[in-house]
Amino acid sequence: MEKLLGMTPPMGWNSWNTFTWEINEELIKQAADAFIENGLKDAGYEYVVIDDCWSEKQRNEKGELVPDHWKFPNGIKPVADYVHSKGLKFGIYSCAGTHTCAGHPGSFEHEFQDAETFAEWGVDYLKYDYCYKPVHIPGEILYKRMSTALRNCGRPIMFSACNWGNDDIYKWIRESGAHLFRSTGDIQDNWESIKRLALSQMGNECYGGCFCHNDIDMLVVGMHGGSNNQYINGESDDQFGNKEGKGLGGCTDTEYKTHFSLWAMMNSPLMIGCDIRRMTDRTKEILTNKEVIAINQDIECRGPYRISQWNNPENVFSLVKPLANGDYAIGMYNFSDVPAEMSLQFWDIGLSTAAGRGIEMHDCWSHEDIGRFSERYVTTFTAPRLCGIYCKGSKAVMANYKTCKKCGALLGGDDIAIYRKLVTRNADEFFCIDCLAEYYNTTREVIEERIAYYRKSGECTLFR
Repeated sequence: MEKLLGMTPPMGWNSWNTFTWEINEELIKQAADAFIENGLKDAGYEYVVIDDCWSEKQRNEKGELVPDHWKFPNGIKPVADYVHSKGLKFGIYSCAGTHTCAGHPGSFEHEFQDAETFAEWGVDYLKYDYCYKPVHIPGEILYKRMSTALRNCGRPIMFSACNWGNDDIYKWIRESGAHLFRSTGDIQDNWESIKRLALSQMGNECYGGCFCHNDIDMLVVGMHGGSNNQYINGESDDQFGNKEGKGLGGCTDTEYKTHFSLWAMMNSPLMIGCDIRRMTDRTKEILTNKEVIAINQDIECRGPYRISQWNNPENVFSLVKPLANGDYAIGMYNFSDVPAEMSLQFWDIGLSTAAGRGIEMHDCWSHEDIGRFSERYVTTFTAPRLCGIYCKGSKAVMANYKTCKKCGALLGGDDIAIYRKLVTRNADEFFCIDCLAEYYNTTREVIEERIAYYRKSGECTLFR
């Protein structure tokens, strides 16, 4: 069955963070090509979105939006057709106010006309900004108006509301019909911006979900200070401070990895903002990690809950996200500027030792199984701003285990009976292989030989 529009957070690319107003037909076509060449489409990304500055400064005599004749000399529809020919979807930008943020015509009082125009052009996604809104008209009404227009334009169009979290948006955005809503100000290509935006939405998890996703803004992964805008590069507090050439902003690849892990765990749309034609191998590795993407795209879209480290609660914490098959994704984060430890107590996620169960952990970044654990899992962040996402097959899996009496390791499956049999003094005590070797003052190899014999014969011959 085809996935319904907006069921999970959209994935794609938006032109603004790197190129701002410097967009044209050739660039958008090259971006579509890069989706295929760099494996983005295979990883699940599908929307190619043009942001502000694509139109002329005035509507035509019929009141219609007109593409910029220098940037898009053939119009928008041929560009959309090219994107569609690659098996991708095409997105465009407008504004709830009289003008867009860059001073181009907005859709205020033209909502139905513009929705029909977008449908005729083959638009699949509309980012709808909030600049130049008349003061005395509630934003709630304007977003409901455009939503109604899109739902009656004759074409399915993903509706991305972008009012930066104003006007108590959490109270009305779901019923407006928007598929996603920007809850923050604009992101910048630096760590402090990433950290600030992520923290601002912890506690708002209950407002997002299937068909209406909390958008923490576009990704800056892989930008490395490459925007043509000084504010986006993180060098200016003025959103309109522009300069030519590359800036001095940017993050480390470790910070970008943490950024991507946060957005994935928090169910934010994954809209790439870097120049996807020139991504480094490390950037591609981060953006196309299918195990992390699968957590973001889990069909139930449940938000994570936060568990803070007891002795460093402001900076070190875990995010725990229930997944559709009953399993869990666990993200661990160090927001401090120094190394730190995170100890996740399983009692805090509802798993008591008395339940006789543990968690089998899989690292979604190294793609390795890292073992079975009971009571808690501890990781040491050897550097600042690190993260880890742990699961099994994209999830953290519950299983029925006993624990080693001495070291606490998990013992599972048929081995439980074996380990009990090998301990003659108390049938209710269990030990792992290493602790059995120590118990009997022998080697691990000898214990493994006896276990293999027991499995074959059913007879225990260990140190009678």
